[in-house]
Amino acid sequence: MRAVLSVYDKTGLPALARALSQTGYELISTGGTHRSLVESGIDVKQVSDVTKFPEILEGRVKTLHPQIHGGILARRAETTHISELEAHGIVPVDLVVVNLYPFVETVSDPRVFLEQALENIDIGGPTLIRAAAKNFPDVVVVVDPSDYGWISDKIVCGEDISLDERKGLASKAFQHVALYDTSIAGWLRDQSPLKSEDITMGLVKMNDLRYGENPHQSGAVYSSVLNEGGVAKAEQLHGLPMSYTNYLDADSAWTSVNAFEENACVIVKHTNPCGIAIDDKQQLAFEKAFQGDTVSAYGGIVGFNRNVTLATANAMKGILFDIVVAPGFTSEALVILKKRKRTRLLKIEPQVGNMSKLSVKTISGGALVQTIDEVGKLADTWKVVTNRKPSLSEQANMEFAWKCLPHIKSNTIVLAKGNSMVGMGAGQPNRLVSIHLALRIAGDKSPGSALASDAFMPFSDNIELAVDGGITAIIQPGGSIRDTEVIESADRHGITMLFTGMRPVSYTHLTLPTSDLV
Repeated sequence: MRAVLSVYDKTGLPALARALSQTGYELISTGGTHRSLVESGIDVKQVSDVTKFPEILEGRVKTLHPQIHGGILARRAETTHISELEAHGIVPVDLVVVNLYPFVETVSDPRVFLEQALENIDIGGPTLIRAAAKNFPDVVVVVDPSDYGWISDKIVCGEDISLDERKGLASKAFQHVALYDTSIAGWLRDQSPLKSEDITMGLVKMNDLRYGENPHQSGAVYSSVLNEGGVAKAEQLHGLPMSYTNYLDADSAWTSVNAFEENACVIVKHTNPCGIAIDDKQQLAFEKAFQGDTVSAYGGIVGFNRNVTLATANAMKGILFDIVVAPGFTSEALVILKKRKRTRLLKIEPQVGNMSKLSVKTISGGALVQTIDEVGKLADTWKVVTNRKPSLSEQANMEFAWKCLPHIKSNTIVLAKGNSMVGMGAGQPNRLVSIHLALRIAGDKSPGSALASDAFMPFSDNIELAVDGGITAIIQPGGSIRDTEVIESADRHGITMLFTGMRPVSYTHLTLPTSDLV
């Protein structure tokens, strides 16, 4: 029996190699792996001893030889294959243990040189893996050190590795190579992935979840192999284990709060923000966000885009929250927040990487892929369509309301005043109901607020309902066939209204042209 061992990560390899050697396997290895095994006192041959050909091109060519690959790919049940092996003096290979160069780790360093990256693209390793996996009925292929233990136990006990077990190992091997190749392709890609005919996304399991969205569904969380940061790679500092819906809600809070450059707080319930506010003082941003909808905020998720302070932690006392997400927490804040036995505390780094600018949603038979809502300065294109121009305070209210819209389910209406969301209507089949809900939530805070709509207002009845709630300013995309009717209604009621010309997006701080202000 013969085994080929060629690994970058040598964790656990000596124990496996020793078990193989003691049970009669002839071990063959490459440079670094060979040295490591010899130093561990294990009898092992160099690949070059088998191929009668030295490693060349600084190790770029080691195992690419018929003496190796013929032994791996030969089908044992095919007499012609066995005859050919004998004719060429090739010994069958029964087991292949390989893991690959650390390409992802190498290119994760922003200082990496192109030459370094290219030298960490493994050639011989994936070829060995693919060959062994293709011939899994006859060859055992191992790419994961976590499998060394049970394989060693079976070999030492003289037990066969079953066909199903070999098939499972082969599946893992092909997936391993696919993930590796996806990482390389993604790193080399200069243009947007959407310009490619094919998109592959490399995902690595972070954790199994107790269940999915419902108890009868399985669930797990995966991270993108070329991305850093984001909720998938959050560091949990405290609290109960995360669930599927916890991750969804935490992501909604995190992405929403990071749309703001200012010191912001977002409170989320069932993936929809129910409170949004900005303030120079984080504590006040939280208090204003909480006051936006105190009923919905109970048991919600709180997101901050600054490290959570002691003052903020104290302000949260007595209010139940499932999760608090932030880029960090002061030590004093942690002392306070960790007294909450159930509340999950997540430290999250901003997401960066090749796939961080894409939004992907699976559908039956495939997926929808789009670039994320991210554009540059847009306010210069906004147009005042009413007779009355906005005041400075109305402009600020409209800008803030518009910035809240992308993170709330359509049809969305947001009411904003004083850098806080005071009312919200989301996910309704028509805009009138959304306005009604937003006004109901805002209550006595609606007079003097600005209303933002994520789509055009199709009829003037939207304006009339807003007037009844004391709204003084409206911002909307425009584009309805009844825009003239809607504008005339706004003029009759003394409302100032802006058309943006597009649906809401995430953007940097906007400033309207001063010529459009009173």
